[in-house]
Amino acid sequence: MSHISDYRRSLERSRLSRASGDRPGTFALRGREWDLLPDVFAPSHSRSTDVAMKLLGFDDDLEVPRAGSFLEIGSGTGVIAVSAALAGCERVVGSDISPQAVRNTALNAERHAVSDRLRAVQGDLFEGLTPGERFSTVYWHSNFVLAPADYTYRHVHERAYVDPGYAAHLRYLREAPLWTEPGGSALLHFSDRGDVPGLWSMADSCGRELRVLRSRRIKEGAETVEHMLFEITVAEAVVPMPLPKPVPRRTVPLRGQGHL
Repeated sequence: MSHISDYRRSLERSRLSRASGDRPGTFALRGREWDLLPDVFAPSHSRSTDVAMKLLGFDDDLEVPRAGSFLEIGSGTGVIAVSAALAGCERVVGSDISPQAVRNTALNAERHAVSDRLRAVQGDLFEGLTPGERFSTVYWHSNFVLAPADYTYRHVHERAYVDPGYAAHLRYLREAPLWTEPGGSALLHFSDRGDVPGLWSMADSCGRELRVLRSRRIKEGAETVEHMLFEITVAEAVVPMPLPKPVPRRTVPLRGQGHL
């Protein structure tokens, strides 16, 4: 396992973020101020949320009016969900497995006056949603570092950093396209800190296709990390071509042959 992909390193980053003495109660990102509650993933301790804003076109120089609906899985502080509402989405849902993150998302929706069109719900991936809901865009900035399948989370904060056995990724690949409306997009923010070949193989195994929409390479300390925004689609069924019908053969007597 390479140093950059070592799950133990990501778990240590989680521990240090939670224990940091300079963890703020608010932070600035993309010209806006945001609330940060204890035990919620801190965008101020990582560049990944800022990269997500760029990949989605929510940064200052790319932000354009949008329409439709937006679902964010793993909303954390709610930066992405709130930005979607501010960019013009009429209906936004931010879902997170952590009750504290759900509160944080709602708090930032109130701070930026989008509570009328942003709903924060608790659930593991899609479990907190209303059956039958569909969205123009489904998005997850995943916990892309692969941990051993038998690893047990010691704290909910670690869920933002690693995914044991990629169990959550497999579920997302299978289910995300099912929550989009006709013509909608299911998006996954991944990184080469994760197992990129493994993700492609997993998508293929469950009948999903991946397409890289955008990517960004950023410096993290002495390392360069590539972040990718994938679109997930349902693979087209391969319809076997029918065998050609046999052409009836006519028996033609050979010259000189006939009845004796």
